[in-house]
Amino acid sequence: MRIDYAQIAKTLAALTEGEDDPVALMATMVCELHHADDRFDWTGFYRVTGPEMLKIGPYQGSHGCLQIPFSRGVCGAAARSGEVQLVDDVHAFDGHIACANSTLSEIVLPVHDASGALIAVLDIDSDQPSAFGEADSAGLSRLLRQTFAR
Repeated sequence: MRIDYAQIAKTLAALTEGEDDPVALMATMVCELHHADDRFDWTGFYRVTGPEMLKIGPYQGSHGCLQIPFSRGVCGAAARSGEVQLVDDVHAFDGHIACANSTLSEIVLPVHDASGALIAVLDIDSDQPSAFGEADSAGLSRLLRQTFAR
């Protein structure tokens, strides 16, 4: 099963109408995303909790890393650069942090609030190689803007 980004956008809009708590928004989004696509083995947010530090937020899947500095891993690269990280093979990514042995590919997107401040990264891991592409980057980016930059 593959995610239908247009349908998820409608569902998220209905579920989050009037909600402004970032953690509630993250939890709702993660639940909807994780169950919408067979490629999504681990789906979660790492929240910016201090200077150059990410801490685990709402997620679905096996345990994740509790903390990730901006200087490490794919999540850190997304937070540091402000750019989507599409990783076809995590073993080829210099500095990849192996929170789960099952992860083969990954997409990580920066999450900004309405003022443009970085508040988190959305991390989606797959147990399939080269699982994500530009359509996922675009679809997930739209969902993040719709949910957090309003």
